[in-house]
Amino acid sequence: MNQRTLLITLTGPDRPGVTSRLFAVLTAFPVTVADVEQVVIRGRLTLGVLVAYAGGPPTGTGGTIGGLWTAVEQVAADLDMDVEIASGTVSKEKRRRRGRLHVTVVGAPLMPAAMAGITGRIAACGANIDRIERLSSYPVTCIEMAVSGADSQAMRVALAAEAAVQQVDVAVQRSGLHRRAKRLIVMDVDSTLIQNEVIELLAKHAGCLDEVSRVTEEAMRGELDFAQSLVRRVSLLEGLSDEIFEKVAKELVLTPGARTLVRTLKRLDYRFAVVSGGFTQITDMLVQDLGIDYSAANTLEVVDGRLTGRVIGEIVDRPGKARALERFAAESNIPLSQTVAVGDGANDLDMLAAAGLGIAFNAKPVVREAADTALNVPYLDTILYLLGISREEVEAADAEDGMPPMPV
Repeated sequence: MNQRTLLITLTGPDRPGVTSRLFAVLTAFPVTVADVEQVVIRGRLTLGVLVAYAGGPPTGTGGTIGGLWTAVEQVAADLDMDVEIASGTVSKEKRRRRGRLHVTVVGAPLMPAAMAGITGRIAACGANIDRIERLSSYPVTCIEMAVSGADSQAMRVALAAEAAVQQVDVAVQRSGLHRRAKRLIVMDVDSTLIQNEVIELLAKHAGCLDEVSRVTEEAMRGELDFAQSLVRRVSLLEGLSDEIFEKVAKELVLTPGARTLVRTLKRLDYRFAVVSGGFTQITDMLVQDLGIDYSAANTLEVVDGRLTGRVIGEIVDRPGKARALERFAAESNIPLSQTVAVGDGANDLDMLAAAGLGIAFNAKPVVREAADTALNVPYLDTILYLLGISREEVEAADAEDGMPPMPV
């Protein structure tokens, strides 16, 4: 005999004991618990309980399934809550949950029109929204939706188009255990982990900022080979004292949320790496300051306390960044499918393509178009939400460690 289901939904003022009261009543009936979801918004509770039973449509009274209606309605009346009961079958529930995805929407602010557009696109793809959860309310609003019955690639294309129209960020990821497994996060440094371009800080002290900035922009737009551009820019730094590194280090500005991001990921036993077309003399300081696990960058040659205008060893360029990601993944014993790469420029493209999830962070147009998802908000810890980590969880963990609340 086929199993049937009843979805019981209670809505009303939240108070202690609502859930236990409902389940106590259900013990008198021949049902099993198939699913439970509960949410509280502004003191108002919505509790959904899906129960399964063997047999045909509900009939009878007392301890039979037919009597369940009367018993649940009495509970709702006693608690001053509204109740709705809908019947179905187990087979339908199973079909509805195929092709499960996580859709993450980030806005600052997040407007109703954006949610209308995104959810409309989801429906147009023939998918169903099973669950909606808020991951953050400030400094950005982040909503995560569990979606079923969708083709991931078609969903990405549709939601990327809508995100551009609504000026929000949207990420689409497969559900499953892989999303909760330990990951390796590999991040670009200049204009990603930090808000500066290190070579421009060095150039400012060398008096050649305008020329270096021009070459940097050409390289970041993909109009100039990175290795060639690096050689040209570094040559202009010849003669600078190596004392400049300490001065530049003091001028670095971490991107808002950077410390929160690294601290939280380390707390969860993730591995964190930086890969930079910049210089080890600076990235080594960031590694020590933030407790970063791995790093790869170029090294400026210094002779007798002066920069020679040359780079030592193999240049970390676009292919070199991807190779570094693969090396760090191997050393961490983490498959590439469990890696996340974050960058903003053309020389990050190979790294973003090699990673399981490539994130374009306030990136150039060519990078936004190529990456799996793009974030255009100024807060680096927004990446946590794409991993399913809520701001409340971060703040709770910080509080347990005795850390003061942080604005970003």
